[in-house]
Amino acid sequence: MTDSPAPRIPLDPKEQPILDKLLAVRTNLELLKQDRSTYVKSQDVIGLYDQVIEQVEILNQIRTTKRLEQNRVDTVLDDCFQLVSLAYMTIGKNHEAPAVYSVISTVKRLLDHLEEAHFYSAKDLEAIGQMLHNARRYMDRGKDTYTPSLLTLLEARIQVCEESIARLELAHSHLTPDLSPKYEKLVSILRSLCACNTRSKFPEAEVDEFLVQLKELQTELRPYGIHAFSEERETKEEKLTEMIEKLTFTQENPEPAPAAKDLIETLLRRNFLWTNLMKERKGRIAPAFQDIYDKLLSIRNKLEKLSLTQAWSLRETDLWNFQRQLDRIDEARIDGNFIDALGRPSELYEQRTLLYLLRKSYALIFQLIVSSEPVSEALLPIYNQLTTLRKCLLEVKKLGGVSSPRELYPYSMKVGRSIHMMSSANVRQLNSIDNMRVDGKFVVGDDIPDGQGSVTQLLEECFELAYELRNDAEDSSSAGEQTPASESGPEGLTAA
Repeated sequence: MTDSPAPRIPLDPKEQPILDKLLAVRTNLELLKQDRSTYVKSQDVIGLYDQVIEQVEILNQIRTTKRLEQNRVDTVLDDCFQLVSLAYMTIGKNHEAPAVYSVISTVKRLLDHLEEAHFYSAKDLEAIGQMLHNARRYMDRGKDTYTPSLLTLLEARIQVCEESIARLELAHSHLTPDLSPKYEKLVSILRSLCACNTRSKFPEAEVDEFLVQLKELQTELRPYGIHAFSEERETKEEKLTEMIEKLTFTQENPEPAPAAKDLIETLLRRNFLWTNLMKERKGRIAPAFQDIYDKLLSIRNKLEKLSLTQAWSLRETDLWNFQRQLDRIDEARIDGNFIDALGRPSELYEQRTLLYLLRKSYALIFQLIVSSEPVSEALLPIYNQLTTLRKCLLEVKKLGGVSSPRELYPYSMKVGRSIHMMSSANVRQLNSIDNMRVDGKFVVGDDIPDGQGSVTQLLEECFELAYELRNDAEDSSSAGEQTPASESGPEGLTAA
């Protein structure tokens, strides 16, 4: 593996043994994530985590007077923490402090790119803020369990991210309630246009539709004194009309603060210019940047596919390969620009296209981490089957239930079959859930994997739904067998 590009400071001879041991740990972590013959076991992950922390403690003792130094030891240490963090998610320990490391690293990348882009949605900050809140909660909960070395590192990284979010929120604080939806719409259009630009066939008609929406938004923004281009109004009549519009709408639509006006005006102009540039280039990337474009496109497509099949195919440690590839590409930029083989910066079209793919890929990794279930991969087959069953039962209930208890038989059998999908070299075939549970726990081989509470709760929900549907069906059957007296004959009639 190649480390991310970074300045190399000469290595202190005292740190060489630390580097050697960290390289060995990283190799073991990589082998662990690549082994698909069995599931990742908690004891293996925790043992490797302990080895990493041991080297951190030794490193801290050596660097008492040079805390800010960064060399290859730090790069490899980051790799180890990233892998350990994702491995903790793989074994279902999503809410433990070590799992926070990878989350914060991804969040930091996203925030850096939002600050660089200047234009972002309030929903972006809301999702990231919630994740940071959860990360701090998990970290605080682990204060009595995990070493101060890890907690101090996480605290510093979380604080950096919180300060970044505060700056981003302040930059948009001047947006008024009536302008915020229009700004959000412009952000959405800009991102959709960038997505169109990476299609295998350039969608001319779709881009034209977005252009129509931009013109409509431009019309809606004119009363606020916001225009894409000042030269659009040239005649005296048009200028007079514009002044009247401003006077008419001053009371109902007061002109926004200059910061908000400039923000939206710049974004509107960028959308128009980007649309024109796209229609001119039609997805054609300069040959000098075709390789990096193909690589980023491939990463984005693989991550999108994973997001569709996550429950069945994702092992969280797989995300590390994508993270490192993206980090290397991101850190290879010079002054924010992508550079070709001859050291020349990219043109505007290539720059924005490549940045979109890079940022979209980081966002997909963030979504995959956020949606990761706190269940060990050893229990994921049964968890996924029970999730599917619950959806089926809820849908049946939504559509009015079943007409007889007998119709619930396939769902009852499904519960049994979901258990059988757990079969592996380490697990004997079991005929029922009761046979799997030992003292109320799901046992896989000799292990009691994490995620017991989630699977048990899901199982109970399925049984409860099936029980409700059965009772409703029995009540309906009983009611159908009885004929009301009022409908049986003349005796059932009452005088008006």
